[in-house]
Amino acid sequence: MSDNLGGWIASARAYIEFQDGGDPSRVVLLDPLMLRLCGPVVGKRVLDLGCGDGRFCRMLAERGARCAGIDVTPEMASMAHARGPGDYALSDAARLPFQDGTFDLVVSYITLVDIPDYRGAIAECARVLKPGGSIVVANLGFTSANAFPNSGWRRDADGHREYFALDHYAEERAQWYEWRNIRIKNYHRPLSGYMNAYLVAGLTLRVFDEPIPEDESLRSDPEFENWFRVPYFNVMRWDKP
Repeated sequence: MSDNLGGWIASARAYIEFQDGGDPSRVVLLDPLMLRLCGPVVGKRVLDLGCGDGRFCRMLAERGARCAGIDVTPEMASMAHARGPGDYALSDAARLPFQDGTFDLVVSYITLVDIPDYRGAIAECARVLKPGGSIVVANLGFTSANAFPNSGWRRDADGHREYFALDHYAEERAQWYEWRNIRIKNYHRPLSGYMNAYLVAGLTLRVFDEPIPEDESLRSDPEFENWFRVPYFNVMRWDKP
């Protein structure tokens, strides 16, 4: 299987363990906003694009949603099914196994950065969405370029952050990330690439946010200081007319 699916086959178990331990970027920063943008979901059919072990599907199911999830990694899809509830399938995000207008809501929670054909995936999300439905998406922000040489935080002699340097932002490219026994390929794209893909799919932007923690006391915590200074993520809601 080419490229080990961007490292996800070899990293699936370690990634599930990492999420089970509580990923602060999701628990602290993104979950509250993502849930708000999803809105009331009782009785709604929801698709989670790149569902992983089904974590966010379970959160939405607890709120009354009827969830389905797809993932390209066999162990992820299998774990999501085992942990339930929800219907889970092994599928490429750019070729979804659903009929037109199947879902009231589509969620992409930091998955587009893992998908080689992100334009195809966005078009597919729009296709399977009912008219009047929404796509809620969290994605890496412009700092995803920081794996490129000359990008990232610059620090003083004492290790304090001074400013964030950014280079080669406009280039679409693959890059590898490694942490906690996880090694996966992400794709950096400029924001304009994503925005144009949504617009070409006929979607209308309703919300755009670059979240910072809701707990202001975290500003003084070195672990979270960078989130208040540079937007690491963006979160959007797009509606289908």
